Amino acid sequence: MEKRENFKTRIGFIMASAGCAIGLGNVWRFPFITGKYGGAAFVLVYLLFLVILGLPIMLAEFAVGRASGKSAVKSFNELEPKGSKWHIIGKFAAAGNIILMMFYTTVAGWMLSYTAKSASGVFSGLDAAGVESVFPAMLSNPGEQIFWLFVVVAVGFYVCRFGLENGVENVLTWMMSALLVLMLLLVVRAVMLPGASKGLAFYLKPDFAKMFESGFGEVVFAAMGQAFFTLSLGIGSIAIFGSYTGKEKAITGSSITIIALDTFVALMSGLIIFPTCFAFGVEPGQGPGLIFVTLPNIFNSMPLGRLWGTIFFIFMSFAALSTVIAVFENIISFTIDMFGWDRKKAVMINGVALFILSIPCALGFNIWSGVGIPKIGGIQDIEDFIVSNNLLPLGSLFYVLFCASKKGWGFDNFQAEVNTGDGMKLTSKLRFYFTWILPIIIFVIWLVGYIQKFA
Repeated sequence: MEKRENFKTRIGFIMASAGCAIGLGNVWRFPFITGKYGGAAFVLVYLLFLVILGLPIMLAEFAVGRASGKSAVKSFNELEPKGSKWHIIGKFAAAGNIILMMFYTTVAGWMLSYTAKSASGVFSGLDAAGVESVFPAMLSNPGEQIFWLFVVVAVGFYVCRFGLENGVENVLTWMMSALLVLMLLLVVRAVMLPGASKGLAFYLKPDFAKMFESGFGEVVFAAMGQAFFTLSLGIGSIAIFGSYTGKEKAITGSSITIIALDTFVALMSGLIIFPTCFAFGVEPGQGPGLIFVTLPNIFNSMPLGRLWGTIFFIFMSFAALSTVIAVFENIISFTIDMFGWDRKKAVMINGVALFILSIPCALGFNIWSGVGIPKIGGIQDIEDFIVSNNLLPLGSLFYVLFCASKKGWGFDNFQAEVNTGDGMKLTSKLRFYFTWILPIIIFVIWLVGYIQKFA
């Protein structure tokens, strides 16, 4: 088995981990629910749950990864008490990463496709209906879907082929830096549009009355859910980067920095979307409709819209590809740990396998559009349901129980690992919270997710 690499720099570790956490949900979900639930008033509730929910789970993943020096598929084997079965979690973590990429690669392909369309002037001269027709036409074309899926898989595994330091760390550090610069350019352009002030007020002005319109319980659960899912915790995709880092620095400070970057991107996305939509009198939507219909129409009406549209979709492509590269590195590490393959063999086999496994999602919008499950949806919805409604929350629950339970790794060992190195320390006063309160919160999120889905 080849020698395990470590990150060259702390900034590389932070950028790679942030690249995994920062994804498309930051851009097309966070601004929408923030506007829906009272703007800045909701953000305060969201930030609270990031601290009391997202941060502890991230600490658990990083600690297990760093202490074991293995990917999630083998990390529990290294730390569990003899005779216990905690290592089964690793199998579900591996499945979670693979299934996530089976549909996320298709969505990342949409971003690359729209970058090419915007740069080549496909939207120029089209009316609103013409722009709106481009997205369903792309979905209904299996050849186009599979082509961009192939590009995403090829680019992601090509980067990983060069290893942690020369591939993943270098590219994600560059990509995340470019993402932040592009985002700031788009923010400056958005807030300078005539009429943008209405969008800023809608987004940033705390509206506590609006926050209570839907019921405070719904707002709290929305904040909990966004704080939980935005970081993609529970399937070991963050833990791998803990296994690649040294013990010079305590884990808490780095985790806070990563969460702050993730939150910064989400907040700045709102500063792009709301001023732009309000400046052109458009109701900001959620999901694909916002990204692939509303915003291209707005860019089409804007001076130098082709340029700004292209910059926006490059920004979106970087957000998607950073997650793809980070999770691909997980999948490669799984197979290296499990089968003793060298990196080149792991890249080749996983690249071919993942491309084949991802094809059903791409075809689920056209040739296999009739395939689905009632109450859940088509192929992409089924894959998303398996990961988002099951593997992420239940995986997070088991990570926390493993770190806090005496029958698992135990809180003392967990705390010692988190606190190894210079920097902020985790207090033992949080033992009760980790052991009893946090597992209940995660279980409630999982349960309410099912109730909302099937009630």
